[in-house]
Amino acid sequence: MAGDSLIIFLPDTALQGPVYIIKKKILLYQLLKIQVRIASLIFCRRFIINKPGILHSKGPLLLACNHPNSFLDGVLLDILFDQPLYSLARGDVFKRSFYARLLFKVKLIPIYRLSEGAENIPTNYESFEACKEIFRKNGIVIMFSEGKCINEWHLRPLKKGTARLAFSSWEAGIPLQVLPVGINYSSFRRFGKNMFINFGDKISQDQLKNDTGDGLRYQAFNDLLEQQLKTLVFEIGKEDKALQEKILERKPSVSKKIFLSIPSLLGWLLHVPLYMPIQSFTYKRTHHNDHFDSVLTAILLFAYPVYIIVLTVAVFFFTHSWLAFLLILVMPLLAWSYVQLKPQLDK
Repeated sequence: MAGDSLIIFLPDTALQGPVYIIKKKILLYQLLKIQVRIASLIFCRRFIINKPGILHSKGPLLLACNHPNSFLDGVLLDILFDQPLYSLARGDVFKRSFYARLLFKVKLIPIYRLSEGAENIPTNYESFEACKEIFRKNGIVIMFSEGKCINEWHLRPLKKGTARLAFSSWEAGIPLQVLPVGINYSSFRRFGKNMFINFGDKISQDQLKNDTGDGLRYQAFNDLLEQQLKTLVFEIGKEDKALQEKILERKPSVSKKIFLSIPSLLGWLLHVPLYMPIQSFTYKRTHHNDHFDSVLTAILLFAYPVYIIVLTVAVFFFTHSWLAFLLILVMPLLAWSYVQLKPQLDK
């Protein structure tokens, strides 16, 4: 099974020559997955999934997704599925061997776009071989079929990479199925969002002709994939606030507002000293691209436990009461309370 081993591909930019290494389960991946699953109770207000039974799927399976929110897209899909997921990620972040080794440990595989250098394109064939090996072990791979991340509620033209990997796997005798996945967020700037995941119908080899040229085959595949993704990805203008509110917002009940009003206020007061500096720091470094949401979430994921520990120790130091350690449980509950009532949409 894919969950029992990890295929690591080390490209030329990381080490001398491509190397495949089979390793046992990586502890780092397992620990991070547990941590993110727990943290998602706070940084995702609600998951709305049209076909939750899909989350129990087994491979060989290729998830063909849109790509609205950088690496957060893959991370959140990963924690929802029972089976570990491998993800194809932009190749330029693998250039340094240290980062490459770290990314492989969390099941990322490099894929290069032409804009990242034509000399890197041959590396994609090696990455596809790694994917096919994962499929042979009944694993699941995520591929972002648009090829680029943009914060928007809109499906962009599909690249040919998903079609190439699918046909290459079928030609190798792998009974691969391709699952269209529409990923939608209520916000790209606010912490504590609603996430809508819409699964389509699996695409198999027998739905496509295999006796035509590559160009026609790939186009037929993309047409089939696009037909489904258009029904799964929300189409909302950034300035259409009325439609955003209608589709993306989930208003809390009156009873929830009353019950959580005081915990929510306390949650805001106690977390502002952590959140505001990190938000400002992240915005200054990502305001020119579409990675703000993912980077902010990643920083908070590691900073928040430290913040709780420091606050707990400080309260214990001043009060000399062991009750201070209840903050380790109370703080996340207060944060959750605030997330339930806070604004859900971008301004």
